[in-house]
Amino acid sequence: MGRGTWSWIVPDGLWEIARPLIPPSKVRPQGDGTQDTPDETLFAAIIYVLVSGCAWRALPPCFGISKSTAHRRFVIWSRAGVWGRLHEEILRRLDDTDLLDLSRVVLDSAHVRAKKGGEHTGPSPVDRGKPGSKMHILSDAKGLPLLVGISAANVHDSQTLKPMVLGHLTRHDPHTGRYFKPQCLHADKAYDVPELRKWVRGKYIGLRIARKGIESSERLSRRRWVIERTMSWLTGYRRLNHRYERNPRNYLAFLGLAAVLRCYKRLLKPTT
Repeated sequence: MGRGTWSWIVPDGLWEIARPLIPPSKVRPQGDGTQDTPDETLFAAIIYVLVSGCAWRALPPCFGISKSTAHRRFVIWSRAGVWGRLHEEILRRLDDTDLLDLSRVVLDSAHVRAKKGGEHTGPSPVDRGKPGSKMHILSDAKGLPLLVGISAANVHDSQTLKPMVLGHLTRHDPHTGRYFKPQCLHADKAYDVPELRKWVRGKYIGLRIARKGIESSERLSRRRWVIERTMSWLTGYRRLNHRYERNPRNYLAFLGLAAVLRCYKRLLKPTT
């Protein structure tokens, strides 16, 4: 079937941005046809799996590729850092058009059930001890995902604050001419740890975290509701509703691609 049967799955213009970031294909000696599959088709198939939540073996025949080809290329591109670099490029374009708001950033997490277990899973305290993971999101003031992460469900949220903040600061290195340091960090009382408060202030970032036993996290809802909307956006991609990947790097790759799509939609429609 022709390209038109699946082209709807890729937002207009996204492939043109992604194409330069895709590593060149290697011809496999056994000649399984991988080198003859257009990268654009594979890119669309990966997005289809993310959006629909289908298994690799359930890819529609309109893509004209095998499940092993699609999954192998997904792993290769993920290990090559394609999704992170694509996310970075979209964020750069958002910043160029004044669509990023770093007057504050918001940090939160959400539980996902891990269907097949694997690394970075643990008994979920909110799901009767069943194996699960957490997705961690750092968003701008408008809810655009700036950085994503994953941990076991039984890892306390406070342990992820430093890696998430540092990940954001180091990804936007001032030596590259672009430095996206936020003015203020908002988070709920799960992150209320004196040592963390001191650490964040040492980075010259303002802090607004509900204090345990003193104030409710609900008082911060005027600023923090955007992160709840972001979580809803991301879990709208059905592959993220549950974690099917044993390898956490594969789930993180899907999460990073979902962040790319969410940010790119804002770039296409600035008022959404």
